[in-house]
Amino acid sequence: MKHLLILSDGRLGHMNQSIAFAKTMEYTYDIHEVKFKNKLYKALSYLFDRFGIYTKSLFDMNAIKKYDMVIGTGSNTYYPTKVMAQKWGIKSVVMMLPKGYRLHFDMIFAQSHDNPPKQKNIIEMPANFSYVSPQGVYKPKKKAIAIVIGGNNQICKIELKVLKKQLDFIKENYKKYEIAVSTSPRTSSGVEALVQTYDFDYEVIFSQNPINPIPDFLEQCETVFITADSTSMISESISYGKCNVVILPLKCKKESNNSNKFTLFIQTLQKEGYLHIFDGSIQNKNKKIDFLQYAKKAKL
Repeated sequence: MKHLLILSDGRLGHMNQSIAFAKTMEYTYDIHEVKFKNKLYKALSYLFDRFGIYTKSLFDMNAIKKYDMVIGTGSNTYYPTKVMAQKWGIKSVVMMLPKGYRLHFDMIFAQSHDNPPKQKNIIEMPANFSYVSPQGVYKPKKKAIAIVIGGNNQICKIELKVLKKQLDFIKENYKKYEIAVSTSPRTSSGVEALVQTYDFDYEVIFSQNPINPIPDFLEQCETVFITADSTSMISESISYGKCNVVILPLKCKKESNNSNKFTLFIQTLQKEGYLHIFDGSIQNKNKKIDFLQYAKKAKL
């Protein structure tokens, strides 16, 4: 069995993609956080990569034993991934398109919304690599639906008035269902306060109870509604279970409505039948992606 070194930039959504690949392939792994010593050194890493200079002196990392493969996700991991692969003579894998760096990795799993080039070492995928494992924290007493609410990001934001209309619609049209809801680490206090005014059948207010019931929602619910701010949450929803997936659209910056990755991501998935973007109506879409089939394409 292969043993992987996963390089983490400290962002859970990035690290989870690397972990998902390892678990899908049934590889064992260790996780080590990596970071550049300062911003200048990160800038130098792009220049060094262009000239084929690979040195561990630009970043801090404590891994000392040799692994069978090194895997990174996120801009702070790409150069260190190349350094460690060269140091040990092992395979290098990254889970997103490494913009700014030469695409000289053994394998790149790139999302379609990044419009990756056609290369033998690039496997294009419609979503982020995900691995879903229900924990049994949620068990509905009757047929159920779920609502997963994220938070603002650099491009899109949750507007309380719009979210209230969406929640009102769900509440009105699913009166015979048990309704479960969960917020996330990025959910604002204002949004959490709004959620609590509804008295849903099952509530996880993350700031008060930091657990993750989403895998159980995907397994137990007929339909899962998800706000359109997290590619990670959406990727999970189209990779596991049989639930329908409905995306609650958010307000994005006007200059980015037709080009930001969140809009392109969900529009592409809707065209391919994985989900429905809420437009005042509900359509049942429950096509699922098999990440194992993509992983097997990698010659590693």
